Amino acid sequence: MAEPAYPTRTIKAFSLLLIVTAIIFYWVWGVAYGSWNIFSAENMGVYVIFVVLLGFGILGYLLTRFKR
Repeated sequence: MAEPAYPTRTIKAFSLLLIVTAIIFYWVWGVAYGSWNIFSAENMGVYVIFVVLLGFGILGYLLTRFKR
């Protein structure tokens, strides 16, 4: 069986980095602008960035859980 292009450990570390980045990004935005409501119309861009980072992080982490 061929060896994967990227080891599972690297993908898992990158996925966890995306999750942590999403949480830190949301926290810093809330502290800097005093707005914690991600569902308001003014914060839609922050919501999109947060969801994309978090979604790719969770998806990447879940995909490393399966055996190849």
